[in-house]
Amino acid sequence: MAGVPILHPQLRVEAVGFRACEAGVVGVLVTPWFMNLMLFPANQETPPPIGSTVEHQFPSGRYGFTAAEEPGLGHYQICSLFSPMFEFPDHATAALTAEEALAELFGAPAERLPATPPGADHPNLSRRQWLRGLLGTAP
Repeated sequence: MAGVPILHPQLRVEAVGFRACEAGVVGVLVTPWFMNLMLFPANQETPPPIGSTVEHQFPSGRYGFTAAEEPGLGHYQICSLFSPMFEFPDHATAALTAEEALAELFGAPAERLPATPPGADHPNLSRRQWLRGLLGTAP
C-alpha cells in the first residue's frame, strides 16, 4: 500500500482487543487506510455469500457486517468504523479509539452516548473530541 493516497503514514497495522463473544471472536483491525470491526463467526460451517450483509446482536445493539474471505485467513465479517484514517494524529490515538469502539459495542444500550452530545452548541467541537472529553479544543 506504500504510496497510495489514502495511506496515513503515521499509522501501522494492529489488531486491537479481540475477544470471544456469542457471535464468535470480534475485535478492531487498525490499518493506515481503515479501521474496521472484524468478526470471525462462531459458525464457519455455512458461511454467508461474500459481500452479503449479516446482522449480529451485541449488548449495545444490532450491527451489520459484510462477509469476506481471504486465503490463509478464511471467512470473516467486517463493519467499517473509519476510512480513510486522516482524522487521527497518530497511531496511539487510533488504537485508543479502537478500544473505545469495542467498549461501546459491548456496553448496554443505557450506557450509549446521547444522539446530541453535551456541548453540541460548540461549533468547533467534533464528535470525536466530545468522545475524548476535549471540550474547548479546535477540531
